[in-house]
Amino acid sequence: MEKRAINPWQWQDQRSYVQAVEVRQTEGILYCSGQAAVHADGQSSTDDMKTQLLLAIRNLEQVITEAGYECQNIVRLNVFTTSSAELFTCFDVFQDWVAKHNLKQATTLLEVKSLFETLKIELEATVVK
Repeated sequence: MEKRAINPWQWQDQRSYVQAVEVRQTEGILYCSGQAAVHADGQSSTDDMKTQLLLAIRNLEQVITEAGYECQNIVRLNVFTTSSAELFTCFDVFQDWVAKHNLKQATTLLEVKSLFETLKIELEATVVK
C-alpha cells in the first residue's frame, strides 16, 4: 500500500491533518462507524469532553486493531462534536494521539446539535492496508 499526503499549504500542519490523502495498491479498506465514549457495557458516558475524547479514541483504536489494521493507516477521520469550543480546550489530547501514530489523515470537524444520548464527541475513520 502506498500513501501520499497532498498539502498545497503548510498552515494545516498546526491543526494535525492534511488536505488530501492518495492511497494506491491497497490490500483492504476498513470503514469504521463513529466511535464515541460508550463503555464496554453499552452505557454512554456522562463525563466531560476530555474524558469522552479519551474513551472515544480508545474505542476507535480497539475497533481498528481487532480488525487487523493499524491506527497509523487512518486516511480519513471525521470528528463530530456537540461543542467545538469545549473540544478545543482539550484539543492537545487529539493532537498528541495524531502525533503518537504519525497520522497523515484528511479530517473534517463538524459541530452538531446533538449526538446519541449524553455523548459529546464521535470519531469516524477510514483505514487502509
